[in-house]
Amino acid sequence: MEPQQEEQPSPTLEDCLKLLRGDRDEQRLAGLLLVTKFCKGDDLSSLRRIYDAVGVRFLDRLLRTGAGTVTGNAGDNREAYLQLSITVLAAFCRVPDIAASQDMVSKIPLILEILSKESVSLVIEECYEFLYLVSSTSDDGILKFYESGGIKVLASHISTFPDGSHQMELALKFVQLLISKLSLDTVFPGNLKEFSLIVATISRQFSVLHDAIKFEALHLLSAILSSNHSVPLYDALQVLPDKYWPNYMRDGIVAILQSRVVPAEKLQALILAESLVSILGERWLIGRTNLANTEDPLPADRCLLLVLEQSRVEVAVLLNELAYLKYEASKSSSSLDETVRLKQQNVAVSFSLVEKVIKLISSLGENEGDLIADSALMKVIAGLNETVGIVFEYLRDAKEHGQRKGDDLLASVRVIGSYLAETPLACKEKVGELLEYMLSIEGAEEPSPFYSICFLLPLLCQLTMNVEGCKTVVSSGGHKAAIDCLIKLIGPNCCMVEDSSRIFLACDTILNLLLKREQLQISLDESTVINLLKAMTSWTEGLDDPSVIMMASSICSLVLDFTSEDALLADSNFDENTLNNLSRLIATSLASWRQDKSNDAEDNMDLVEIVTSGYSQWASRFPRVRNAVER
Repeated sequence: MEPQQEEQPSPTLEDCLKLLRGDRDEQRLAGLLLVTKFCKGDDLSSLRRIYDAVGVRFLDRLLRTGAGTVTGNAGDNREAYLQLSITVLAAFCRVPDIAASQDMVSKIPLILEILSKESVSLVIEECYEFLYLVSSTSDDGILKFYESGGIKVLASHISTFPDGSHQMELALKFVQLLISKLSLDTVFPGNLKEFSLIVATISRQFSVLHDAIKFEALHLLSAILSSNHSVPLYDALQVLPDKYWPNYMRDGIVAILQSRVVPAEKLQALILAESLVSILGERWLIGRTNLANTEDPLPADRCLLLVLEQSRVEVAVLLNELAYLKYEASKSSSSLDETVRLKQQNVAVSFSLVEKVIKLISSLGENEGDLIADSALMKVIAGLNETVGIVFEYLRDAKEHGQRKGDDLLASVRVIGSYLAETPLACKEKVGELLEYMLSIEGAEEPSPFYSICFLLPLLCQLTMNVEGCKTVVSSGGHKAAIDCLIKLIGPNCCMVEDSSRIFLACDTILNLLLKREQLQISLDESTVINLLKAMTSWTEGLDDPSVIMMASSICSLVLDFTSEDALLADSNFDENTLNNLSRLIATSLASWRQDKSNDAEDNMDLVEIVTSGYSQWASRFPRVRNAVER
């Protein structure tokens, strides 16, 4: 039998330190090799002692030798030196105060330079670990990364990282770090192309993964695409060779919404969905969904149904919580206002999605019915009906508590206005009960009701097409609200609105009411008449659009029947200049029709009849207008 050989004792920390303090580089290299073999990442005290023993200068020299930035006798060992130096640097940076040191921050440009080379694959993960640890522990570090072109380097690598890998996880943490420490306002403007590549890659992780990284991707995408820079970023995304990112987004959102995750994650999915619909349009909600754990794609309407259902749930929960906080909770809590603000902000996301679904359903043509199955369409309609019913109840509660001001109330009116614009006969009793109240609602920063009336104009216009609807509008003060709104839209101090069609909706509403004034027994006070006439002449000044001229002239012709020239001039708010402008407007509209100069004469024939009929009734009371017409 051969004698047993004695086992060699494992190297100790003291052995490592002794080598690191040696006079020769060979000893220090041997010591560093030991570091990589027995020092655990969480043994921070040992890492600190080792770092102090090896010294900054030797680490720096080893790194630069491996990177090829200094001359020396590296020979065939350069790659090994590079790998060793970056590995131990990443290990040392697990100690926060080492990572935050200026010595480590100063190495960021060199590490980025190393990453920009093609032969970096062996140390790419350690490079990013070093960069992340230094950047996350020091404001100087993340700023140095950004100023040294780190975003461009990251964008060039991220699409090559394997799905769900540690490298990808580091990349996602880096993006989160960038937007939290430097803000999107700083990093976006000069890096839109790079961020488009990053977003496209993150969207794939959001789609294919089913672990913690999926939720990190969700939060990142939500933060980036809900920012003020989402539109220019979309322009950059459009020119990417990879056109699948919108589908990846849909896949991920569907997976979140149909799984058993906490409500906060589903809300994040809704925030992301709202951003995507705002960027891509409502049609994005319809499309085949491919999930990793299913063999066949899901129906094209699955995303639409899930988004609407979750929005309905959020609306119900959040409005209930808001009502409690506003009307029942103790007002002594200093955090109450912030809690209410956050809930209002979240419910606004669901409201927006509900409006987008309404718009999508109303825009589908007859030949597009196959995009959504009949059964799915019925579910959508039922979901919308239920959601709008919840919003009506919220407004009724607010009315009972005497609340008329708030962005949450204004947003509620907007949703109801969007819904009733498509189905004006729906919720007839609720409309009759709450119309006057809804017309009086103001946003938090509004001095008087305006946007609530704008949101309800499509409903008002359709209601006033028949006498019964006109009575509902008049009994609610809708005729005065429509006139006040129109004056604000077109008057000398007009309000800017995103949709100019609101002006013509207000005009049509007022025309419908004035044409039925005898049946409705509408009366207009002198100040309303004057303000409306002044707004009309201001609107048409310098314009030659026949539709505008005839619409304004028609309303003026009907309004003039309420007064006389003498009565107008007797009011200090009405001057001769306004009368001259009014005379020119009426004369221009009648002259254009008589001479048939307008190509739109036939389209405006009903308006021409209103002007001529009105003129025949009040011309004798307005000698200056008659002189202008007959001149």
